[in-house]
Amino acid sequence: MPPKDFRVFERRRRRPWGVLALAMLSGLAMMRNGVDVAPGPPQPAAAARPVARPVVPPPPTEATTGLEPLPFAPASRIKIPAIRVAAPIMDVGLDADGWVAAPPPQDANLAGWYQNGISPGQRGTSVVVGHVDNAQGPAVFYGLGSLEKGQHVEVERYDGRVAVFEIYGVEVYAKNDFPGVQVYADTGQPELRVITCGGGYTRAHGYDGNVVVYARMVGSR
Repeated sequence: MPPKDFRVFERRRRRPWGVLALAMLSGLAMMRNGVDVAPGPPQPAAAARPVARPVVPPPPTEATTGLEPLPFAPASRIKIPAIRVAAPIMDVGLDADGWVAAPPPQDANLAGWYQNGISPGQRGTSVVVGHVDNAQGPAVFYGLGSLEKGQHVEVERYDGRVAVFEIYGVEVYAKNDFPGVQVYADTGQPELRVITCGGGYTRAHGYDGNVVVYARMVGSR
């Protein structure tokens, strides 16, 4: 069943970039602090030193040329077979300080879709976030940094459709130098960003970076 506030999403869909553009232009990281009480760093790939190199979207291919974007519909579930992720998605907005809120850390297998942005499969860039770990251990996106180009991410939607995305980049960015314009840019195609905490870790300050997965829709069903 769709969430009770499905109609609220429908009313918002014509103005999704208003709030997101503010975060984009100010370069804010998607997940502010991670979970400071986490037991330790994630996999080495996700704990790599932050970089600031551009990720160039691939040119359209036969698989994406003529691919019709999907209409608006809230996201319900995300699957990443390569790292055995199969998790429900909740809607998240902004916290009191203007940062995109993360899902509750108590539920390790839960992701969040930024509800004031693009829905997965629409033309534009949709955003899904999740924790890398919590006080009990690894969480939903613990293995995110180990993903590779060519692997797929599937996002189920409340209209019954599934948007299939192919990864073309995985990067780690320092939170104090997050390239928001690059990460959230509209490439003219239906795209997806999956984001979690990463980079260096200390118990005092948590993670100092964000892992960002770049992916483009290559099909739907």
